[in-house]
Amino acid sequence: MFFRSLAVLFLFIACTQAKQTDPVAQHTDSVETKPAYDSLVASKWGADQYGMKPYVLVFLKRGPNRSQDSTTRAQLQAAHMANINRLAEAGKLVLAGPMFGDGDIRGIYVFDVRTLEEAKALTETDPAIQAGSLVLEMLLWYGSAALMEIPKLHNKGAKIQI
Repeated sequence: MFFRSLAVLFLFIACTQAKQTDPVAQHTDSVETKPAYDSLVASKWGADQYGMKPYVLVFLKRGPNRSQDSTTRAQLQAAHMANINRLAEAGKLVLAGPMFGDGDIRGIYVFDVRTLEEAKALTETDPAIQAGSLVLEMLLWYGSAALMEIPKLHNKGAKIQI
């Protein structure tokens, strides 16, 4: 019985030490550790006590006027992209992107505004919406306030700017 207890004790100690020197175990431990709350960052992002905030999520859908010639379509797309960049630089557009495939939903916007009316005013500046190439559906959405860092992080990973 004594030797069995001693063996269990040695096994326990060996496992504990292995966990301390195992880089996978250390990584797992660091992932599970909650980062410290930073009130300055939370305030900068406009976060509530849960680290969340309201946004407006916009689904850009296929509009009724999509029969332009290729030159007009290319000009409209360039103007659409210029507007996206302008809204992002103004800090109003947090995320934007197209959908894969050829479905009715063509892309999304996530606006850092609190009302549908504010988002509608911003989307009305989009030449593709003005031309009826795209129509939209808007929803109030509650998401992580950390999304406010996406534009800055995106630029670090984009070799070519759109």
